[in-house]
Amino acid sequence: MNKFRPYIISIVISLGTGILSALLTRGNMNLYEEIATPAIAPPAILFPIVWTILYVLMGISAAIIYNSDASSPEMRTKALFTYGVSLVVNFFWSIIFFNMRSYLLAFIWLVLLWALIIKTIVEYKPINKTAAYLQIPYLLWVTFAGYLNLSIYLLNR
Repeated sequence: MNKFRPYIISIVISLGTGILSALLTRGNMNLYEEIATPAIAPPAILFPIVWTILYVLMGISAAIIYNSDASSPEMRTKALFTYGVSLVVNFFWSIIFFNMRSYLLAFIWLVLLWALIIKTIVEYKPINKTAAYLQIPYLLWVTFAGYLNLSIYLLNR
């Protein structure tokens, strides 16, 4: 069981970030159905499914880094700190977008998140390539989310 403890804790932290953010914005989630969205915007039901998968992958990835003994403790700490900062930025995006309805600020915030995800991948790669590659779906989804966010800003100003 001790072998799996870091994975369980890491996944719970990751999923917990998403769940708490969703709870704080749940009263405003209907906003997505009310605003103009681009033609290729996915249905609202897809978002919690994709985010759940991504949070699990992120948690697994962080646990791999935490468990890695192939690098210095300083490298692991730095990489996990960057990941932690990205979780905090991720947490606040929903609040900015749904609660504050500040679409331009939310887009700028996503650009910051995007940069942090790239930094996480770069810092993870020398420690464990699998952990770095597990972050790529997250990067791709946030890239798509950035397109959606910017389009929503432009369509609803």
